[in-house]
Amino acid sequence: MSTIPQETDRSGLVPGLRFGLQAFTLFLQPDSKHVDGTFPNLDSKMNAWQRAEGSPFPLGASWIAEESSFNFSLYSRHATTVHLLLYRKGDLVHPAREVKLNYLFNKSGPIWHCRIHCESSDDWAYYAYRVDGPAPQGGYDFHDFDFQKVLLDPFAKKVFFPESFSREAARRPGSNEGQAPLGILPNQFCEFDWQDDRISRHGSDLVIYEMHVRGFTKNPNSGVPETHQGTFVGVVDKIPYLVELGVTAVELMPVFQFDPDDGNYWGYMPLNFFSPHHAYSTNPSACNQRDEFRMMVKELHAVGIEVILDVVYNHTCEGDHRGPTYSWKGIDSSTAYMMTGNANTPYANHSGTGNTMHTANRAIRRMIVDSLRFWDSHMHVDGFRFDLASVFTRNSDGSINLDDPPIVSEIGTDSDLCDDRLIAEPWDADGQFQLGKKFPGQRWMQWNAHYRDTMQRLVRGDRGMVPDLMTRLYGSCDLFPDDLRHALQPSLSINYITSHDGSTMYDLTAYNEKRNWANGHNNTDGAKEYSWDCGWEGDEETPSEILQIRKQQVRNFFCLLMLSNGTPMFRMGDEFLQTQRGNNNPYNQDNATSWLDWDRRVEHADIFEFVREMIAFRKSHPSISRSRFWRGDVRWYGTGHLVDMSSESRQLAYCLHGESQSDKDIYVMINAGSESTEFGIQEWAFEKWRLAVDTSCASLSELASRPESQCVVTPTWNSPARSVCVLVER
Repeated sequence: MSTIPQETDRSGLVPGLRFGLQAFTLFLQPDSKHVDGTFPNLDSKMNAWQRAEGSPFPLGASWIAEESSFNFSLYSRHATTVHLLLYRKGDLVHPAREVKLNYLFNKSGPIWHCRIHCESSDDWAYYAYRVDGPAPQGGYDFHDFDFQKVLLDPFAKKVFFPESFSREAARRPGSNEGQAPLGILPNQFCEFDWQDDRISRHGSDLVIYEMHVRGFTKNPNSGVPETHQGTFVGVVDKIPYLVELGVTAVELMPVFQFDPDDGNYWGYMPLNFFSPHHAYSTNPSACNQRDEFRMMVKELHAVGIEVILDVVYNHTCEGDHRGPTYSWKGIDSSTAYMMTGNANTPYANHSGTGNTMHTANRAIRRMIVDSLRFWDSHMHVDGFRFDLASVFTRNSDGSINLDDPPIVSEIGTDSDLCDDRLIAEPWDADGQFQLGKKFPGQRWMQWNAHYRDTMQRLVRGDRGMVPDLMTRLYGSCDLFPDDLRHALQPSLSINYITSHDGSTMYDLTAYNEKRNWANGHNNTDGAKEYSWDCGWEGDEETPSEILQIRKQQVRNFFCLLMLSNGTPMFRMGDEFLQTQRGNNNPYNQDNATSWLDWDRRVEHADIFEFVREMIAFRKSHPSISRSRFWRGDVRWYGTGHLVDMSSESRQLAYCLHGESQSDKDIYVMINAGSESTEFGIQEWAFEKWRLAVDTSCASLSELASRPESQCVVTPTWNSPARSVCVLVER
């Protein structure tokens, strides 16, 4: 037997089909009010069954052009009732059609599905669901069904927000009709001409630039047209700037559709894993939202810049039992989220946001991998940085599986994702810290927090950092060992000193104390950092001599970053001393605190020039960033022949031999002390060397303009206080 889903009235009280004469009559005499198309021949091919009942795959809404039909598919293991809602643009409160799915014909295992024929007169634009199921039960079977809620399809490829959209309406019990996000029907999507879009993966020249799409150009002084400010198109307008700077990859902070009513400017409150954030397009039409993102990717690829997405699969914007019900929570909460078994606090919170995605569940793993495939194949992104990736190692009960967590394995071995960069933030918000070999993803790169802390402490002048400094410059072999068992590489270490999650690089040199009062948490939020204000707290009326020290400290940060083996990353704006006025956690500051101040690009052009030159220096010396550790090509020294490993030392020198990489030798002298220090040049005759970098100078071009200052005329070199000097083989 076969049937088509029934329509219901607004009460949803149409009875289910029964195996009897009434049902038999209904099937043989289809009424257009109840069925779409004609009754199929049950002995025909399988696709006839699918035309009648729908197909469980692919999940989400699909447009079948040759049939002028939609296929809808929704995973819900615990649902007892599922209604599909179809809306016209003119009425977002009352569905133009409501279809009740019959489990006898429209359910395959845990997947509900149906096929809906679309006549030319049907002007449906959006869709959603209403789902009912068991009441909350004990243990891990906590359910959050509310049949009055209008629910967004987790697999929707684009999201529409009515003008009356309300998070509060989704949070309280009862209907949120007219106030809920809706999926856009896929027959409205446009084809995109990728032409010959292609990009080669970068190697030793990979430099990652962390960027917030809105914050990059939202400031009116960004120089882009007003309609482009804060959008994907605004990023396209600024591509010449990125090329001039020399970065070879952008890592975009979350661009998945997130809750616009949550107040999370950063975007770490995802509502949907398959659609670009609507507010990052110049208008909300279905074509624009996808195509402007794709245009940005295509144009970045055209100039050799990779696109990496910061993705959030560890939690959603629905929060805990007090949060809104937009989608997963009302569709099948115990499948989507980890549960505690405690009725008072049913949702596990390993993410610090109220809930944790149940990545040990095969359906959620399938959704995550499908999402990654979508962004890879349809949107042409080149890699993914996984927020709080240690959540992936948690079993259903919250315990840790480091041997072979299924989601890490499925992502890492998927053939469609084999060429993508995979980057882990290897910790979560509930105590797991799995940096290095402890994290079970073998080819995953990782944000190296130890590198960050070491460089922050060294540059501010902490003593006794030399042994750790050597390890970080070398590529963090303690974390990524290349022994027989592990065979890891230094390029897996994402070296960074600042990121969105903390102070700007300039603020590390301007504030001893964070200033997070505007965030609304009584200044208790924000990361622990190792800053030094250079003798003047804050950025108001800063004496010129203090500003010069701060600039030199920033040059030290960038110089060390670009001299380190591994993969460098820095946050947008650090190249021209962007400031957040001491706020090191502005996750909810959609204002001038977070938006790039492009006037500082002009005001601090010397810092921009230095950063640009250091990136170029790194690219011109492939011996710095290698696929393997430096090993015998590096020799370590102190101010004399031996390295000072004492608890008081703040000086280190080393010579990196480049012959094996067809490169020149490099001799580096690091003085983190407050007094100038004389270094003996321990290799080759001193005449062999020329000065290439001195962070006490404003820029490398300043050195080039004075050739005499580049000459090494004695076997010793006087390194100014708080400086890095680099000699290069003539």
